[in-house]
Amino acid sequence: MTTRALPAAPNADQIAAHLQRQRAAFMAEGPVSAALRKDRLRRCVELLKHNSDRICEVISDDFGARHPVSTLMMDVQAPIEALKYAIKHVDQWMRPQRRAGLFPFNLFGARAELRYQPKGVVGIAGTWNGPLFMIFAPLAGVFAAGNRVMAKPSDLSPHTSEWLAEAVPQYFDPLEFSVVTGGLDVAQTFTRQAFDHLVFTGSTGVARQIMRDAADHLVPLTLELGGKSPTIVGRSADLDLTVEKIAMGRVQNGGQICVMPDTVYLPRERVDEFVDKFRALWLTLFPSVSGNPDITSVANDRHLQRLDAKIAEARAAGARIETLGQVDPSATDRRRPLHLVLNPPEQTGIAREEIFGPAMALVAYDDLSEVLDKVNAGERPLALYYFGRDRAEQEHVLGHTLSGGVCVNDVMLHVGLNDVPFGGVGASGMGVYNGPEGFAQFSHLRGVYHAGWWDPRRKLGLLPPYSNKLLKMMQATVRRA
Repeated sequence: MTTRALPAAPNADQIAAHLQRQRAAFMAEGPVSAALRKDRLRRCVELLKHNSDRICEVISDDFGARHPVSTLMMDVQAPIEALKYAIKHVDQWMRPQRRAGLFPFNLFGARAELRYQPKGVVGIAGTWNGPLFMIFAPLAGVFAAGNRVMAKPSDLSPHTSEWLAEAVPQYFDPLEFSVVTGGLDVAQTFTRQAFDHLVFTGSTGVARQIMRDAADHLVPLTLELGGKSPTIVGRSADLDLTVEKIAMGRVQNGGQICVMPDTVYLPRERVDEFVDKFRALWLTLFPSVSGNPDITSVANDRHLQRLDAKIAEARAAGARIETLGQVDPSATDRRRPLHLVLNPPEQTGIAREEIFGPAMALVAYDDLSEVLDKVNAGERPLALYYFGRDRAEQEHVLGHTLSGGVCVNDVMLHVGLNDVPFGGVGASGMGVYNGPEGFAQFSHLRGVYHAGWWDPRRKLGLLPPYSNKLLKMMQATVRRA
């Protein structure tokens, strides 16, 4: 196959018609073998592997500048690992599970099982910050579960979207995997379709509208959103290790990742020490800003203006700003230094909203309970990070907070755990992908009862006309329950 399944910017009728064609093909296919599922997963791997150089080019074009190492790590190698993990385990995941039978029928050969069956056609609406990761990471579970897929990359990644729409038909029949391209109006049309499941990555505000639209067709959803990703540094933390780990996270994608350490809570007496250590390390990683190929640009002018406005607002409200690097006044790129915003007032955007860019809030605390109260008063984050060697404090933090995932003495690496589900809770999302739970997310968990060789109900007097003896027996059973 070499032709696109749909024209650029298709209308609602064209999208709906193609969805129906894919669903008809799914129904005609019947049970999807493990061999075919693994073949589809392998073709995804081949698509990413053989086009890795071109992928680096188109994603950098969309960002304005992104180093190929960043793209290879995030949008090529990471989804390949998820796909390969699914290939390795799909046979195991597909096996029906024996479940407890129903007494007394199980005494006479009756049995129960759970089967995982594909749902049908899954829609995946991706986002711009990881334009291929956010398509192919959930796709590992979607294809492992035996589904077909329609994908809509972000309208803010036009180069990547157009490349993907041209590349996918080289590896897939359009009734297996098709790509929809177009602007915001096409994206809205796409997420209103009657998919058998819909995956959306993006903002909480957009997700609320998608849930309203999905209700029209009762479409089940997986929503991967975001949040403030609080990073709690205990008094027992090794500060050198803490600085290094947080910096390792912050170098990724110019801070434009949904699980990025957003707000770091520090013991008041260690704030200045943290700032000094972080500045020293950061400037060894990025001795210059403008034109530095290792720095990922802020994705577009709108996001740059948003970030600049947040920093200016915090400064005007009295927050201390530490700028780690300088921008050449004559530079025309959107690379920016990291800004440490110390103790931003509660009413500022930096304090209230996900930052999503090269800025990080630092908030001093006197007692850990203040931090937990503040975290729990806000919306549930997609990630939470704790640094410290006090095991009791660590367990206290884990037991008294709720987030999509957690890292202890590190940041962000939980996303790469292919055997652990990844997803949010509350405002940071719902549903998961990765691992067996991701496979189950995109499967219908179908209970199956197999009758035994004899049915005891007539012999036990359980059929009408009901006797008084049966009534008393039932009453006694209830009393003993």
